[in-house]
Amino acid sequence: MNTARKVSLVVPTYNQASYLGACLDSIMFQDYPNIEIVIVNDCSTDATREVIEDFVAAVPTEMVSYASYFNEDTGNIERTEHHRYPQKGREIVVIHNEQNMGSTRTYNRGFQATTGEYCTYIASDDMCHPQMISELVAPLDRDEADFCYSDMFIFNDQGRILREFNVPEYSFEACFTNWYLCGVSKLYRRTLHEEFGWYNNDYLANDHELYLRLALGGVRFKHVPKTLYSVRIHENREVGVHSSSNWTKLLNESRSLVQAARRAIAEEKIGGK
Repeated sequence: MNTARKVSLVVPTYNQASYLGACLDSIMFQDYPNIEIVIVNDCSTDATREVIEDFVAAVPTEMVSYASYFNEDTGNIERTEHHRYPQKGREIVVIHNEQNMGSTRTYNRGFQATTGEYCTYIASDDMCHPQMISELVAPLDRDEADFCYSDMFIFNDQGRILREFNVPEYSFEACFTNWYLCGVSKLYRRTLHEEFGWYNNDYLANDHELYLRLALGGVRFKHVPKTLYSVRIHENREVGVHSSSNWTKLLNESRSLVQAARRAIAEEKIGGK
């Protein structure tokens, strides 16, 4: 019987066919034993649907093997065959939007389909390191926090690590009043959505807005000082949120949210769980 608490990972995706398979593999090969993967395809126009269909079909059927025994009697090197993917502790839910909903509404549709006790979303061009979930779950299980976040690598399309991003130990000032410095590699209690609502559809900086809302409400944050996630950057990328107009909007939203955090400090409006 699997006694580990279920963790739901939402993978929103739009025209990321080149990266989605590797992202899903990095989730499947987590060392944590109870994961729900909710893939939400926002009407992609590339091969995203085919990548998802191939992945779902491969999980129960695709086999691999390794050289395991030299048989002196026959002269053969015998191989042991096994499933490519873990066969236990993984649930996969696939949602195809009927029309393009944009990033934030797509996130919310995925989260509303989750059933795990803990949840997060994974950008479909990023990579989770194998111990990410187990390391972030541990403080939640010990009731040390409601929201955990970790350090990360920044890597490019060639797979080169450009830098390690060590985010600060949690304080409201360090993570929200200087700049937004937590929340890319993260995991939190799903009940926080019941208490504080979903990602705000009016924001491109949707994670920044929600997590500031949580912090102002007194949610307990904890930094796990390990590099557990890799964020992909795309040089000269002009797609979706990275288009010049959207990127400008996102940065302006984050500037306003930092100012709101500073006002909250000045007016002593920080919650206290």
